[in-house]
Formats: sequence, structure tokens, C-alpha cells
Amino acid sequence: MLTRRHFIQTTGALFSLPIAGPAFAAPTSQQSQWSAWDAQVTPANYNPATTNIWGFHNRFLPQLVQANDGLKAGDIHVDAVARYLYHIQPDGMAMRYGVAIAKGNLYEPGSYTIKRKSKWPTWTPTPAMIERDPDAYEQHKDGMDGGPNNPLGSRALYLYTGNRDTYLRIHGTPSPRSIGSRASSGCVRMVMAHIIGLYDQVATGSTAVLYPTENTVTAQS
Repeated sequence: MLTRRHFIQTTGALFSLPIAGPAFAAPTSQQSQWSAWDAQVTPANYNPATTNIWGFHNRFLPQLVQANDGLKAGDIHVDAVARYLYHIQPDGMAMRYGVAIAKGNLYEPGSYTIKRKSKWPTWTPTPAMIERDPDAYEQHKDGMDGGPNNPLGSRALYLYTGNRDTYLRIHGTPSPRSIGSRASSGCVRMVMAHIIGLYDQVATGSTAVLYPTENTVTAQS
């Protein structure tokens, strides 16, 4: 069981530089398009520790924090109460990011495997989403191409249980003001510029733990 002191914030505000190299080979034209979109969603003079053009609380900016002993480097932990995502570092620290989580009972706590990653992915609403809100989602039943207005944003990490795709994602969002709230249809949302920095640090095969919304996991702001 995790406790209130599962993660203790340090006074430092640092950011890990991404490891070079794409997750898979892509045509040069596609890479150029991705680079252009990356630039479009990354603010001028971007400093992840201080840039906040989005207007949410500064506690949701990326910060380096101390993690409890025994957590596996490379894994992700999502605190649904404080709206934080932690990426565990090899030295026992963790990079912490603000997130938005799913509305109501659409949030699904559990332990998942990140089996796939994608840059500027295509988005297709699930049948359940179309059934809940056909006016919003029916038009995209065949998929929506990647781009700055795509609901999955700049990057997506795909969560699986065994070999089953859960249709849960950790992804960028074109609605960054939703960070800190309950806004999505099941996924964990991040600022596009933040997940661009995180993406290359996360290996496929890593575990993502989404904790319940009850007060069993908290973080100090």
C-alpha cells in the first residue's frame, strides 16, 4: 500500500533531456511534419520547469522529486488524487508531471504494460464513446489523422493488459487547460510539450500503474 509520503517533492526543478532516436523508422517527409508540429505546440523559449502559458497551477509543471525506495526505474505511476504522473529514474528520483484523468467512472485504475508508443498518432473513438455521444464522435468513427488538433496530441503511450489493448492511453492533449481536472473519456492527458520530453525516456515493456481516486495516494505540492 502506498502512503501520503509515497513521493516527496524536492526543492529542485529539473528536466531530463530526451534520448535521441525515434521509436521506429519513418519517412523523411513524415519526420519533417512531426518536427513542424512539435515546434507548433512547444512555446517560444520553452523551459519545462517554468514555462506556463496554459494558465494552470505551477505545481503541474515538470519537477524532479524523490521517490520511495523499491520502485522500478522506467515505470510510470499516476496519482489520481493529486493529478500527477511520475516517471521513475535510475537514481531513485522521479520526474513529475501534471495530468488530467478521466471523468467519473471512466477512470480505470490498475497496472498496465506500455506495449506501444506513437508520435502524432491517429485517433479513433471507441464504440462506447460513439454510443455515449454520437454527435461528438460518430464523424470520427473511421479515425482522425494525427496533428495538433487530434485528441491524442503529440505523443501517445498505449496501455495493455497482457496482449489486450485496453484503449487507455497516456497522451498529449490539445486542451492543456484541462490539466489538473477530470476531463477525459478514460485516458491520462498531458501537456503536449511535456509528453514530447517524456516520450523518448519511456521504453516499451514498462509498467504504468494508475492508482485509485480514493485518498490512498497523495503528493505534497
